[in-house]
Amino acid sequence: MSHGEDDDKDTHVEFGIDRSKQGSSFTAFYSVVCVVAGTGALGLPYALSQGGWIDTGILLIRSLYYDGKNRLSSYQEVAEAAFGRFGGWVAFFFTAITLVGVPVLYLLLSGLNLHNVAKGSSAELTFPIWVIICTAIVAIPFLFFRSLKEIGVLSAFGMLSTVVVILIVLGVAVKEAPNQENIEHNPVIWNMFPIALSSIAFSFGGNPVYAHVEAGMRNRKDWNKVIIAGLTFCVFLYFLVAVPGYYVYGTSSLSPIYDNLPEGGPKSASIIIITIHLVLATPILLTSFAIDVEKMLNINPEHRSFVVEWALRFLFRGSLIVVIAVIAIFVPFFGDFMALLGAFSNCALVFIFPVIFYYKLTGFRGKPWWDYILGFLTVLLGIVGLIFGTISAIQALNDDFKKSS
Repeated sequence: MSHGEDDDKDTHVEFGIDRSKQGSSFTAFYSVVCVVAGTGALGLPYALSQGGWIDTGILLIRSLYYDGKNRLSSYQEVAEAAFGRFGGWVAFFFTAITLVGVPVLYLLLSGLNLHNVAKGSSAELTFPIWVIICTAIVAIPFLFFRSLKEIGVLSAFGMLSTVVVILIVLGVAVKEAPNQENIEHNPVIWNMFPIALSSIAFSFGGNPVYAHVEAGMRNRKDWNKVIIAGLTFCVFLYFLVAVPGYYVYGTSSLSPIYDNLPEGGPKSASIIIITIHLVLATPILLTSFAIDVEKMLNINPEHRSFVVEWALRFLFRGSLIVVIAVIAIFVPFFGDFMALLGAFSNCALVFIFPVIFYYKLTGFRGKPWWDYILGFLTVLLGIVGLIFGTISAIQALNDDFKKSS
């Protein structure tokens, strides 16, 4: 738990954080876009082919300062303040699924992408070796930088790579449009819409990282501007790829959308550049998880000497990155297992929990009438996406096991 805002005004300490040593609001913006956009954007045309914003990130950060005296440092602490230790551990379980499971998927996809691109060339390597190479690249910033502020430059390059891939897909899709025949479009497929909603929830699943992004800002009062600008930019990117992608390829849209592109330079470039994004986004997610666990284990300067702190941090993070690589290489059907867990975690973390925590901590009365309507609709969206996303993931897992038997 942190200290009061008036502890040390001369060094710009607010709620136990020396803001003068933190990064800019632009760095926070890059982190939001890098974590939220990317694979989410490339999957949205497929989500639209299945199913034909309410910013809970603001509610979550408000909850960090709910009593005006202390700053809660993580999603787990917000949950614990609202519902005790049980609530804290439930939130930790869900955030761990996202902050550990998604990096596994990213390393798995990175290995597959590079393996497929290099196949038949002099750079051809096996899938496990490519995963190990990607893991080694991710490990460098993850092991040697303590906080998100220190790896902020990765966010800028990650965001840039996403924008480049979207522009490539957009250009090729527009060029291919006259060649597409018998393309079908559906205004809304109601029975598939809830499943598409769970995909859209994944596309905005940055909530577990936001507390740490905000902690790395020099001016915390800019958070609302940062999160609104970041998610607005993500929405712009999503529309830029989702609408033209679905218009050109219709019900045959694939996820990721670059799989619809014809073989050649643009498709290979898209795969390589989005792989760069995956590798750059992974340390941000892992660092957010590591910060939470290290606080629980008292791996910080307040409780350990410099040498012991760095040794324990290196040991913990090194073990974590090895476990993640092993899972990516050896666990079968991990993508669909993650879809099952993600249907719970993303819909709960993005739509349901922030609203419930916010009202529990700040009280139900005294808010504008539209707050109640938006809150109700947000929770309802989360519940619908959770239920039907889970059903879809179970069906996918069942198909996997049938094919393997």
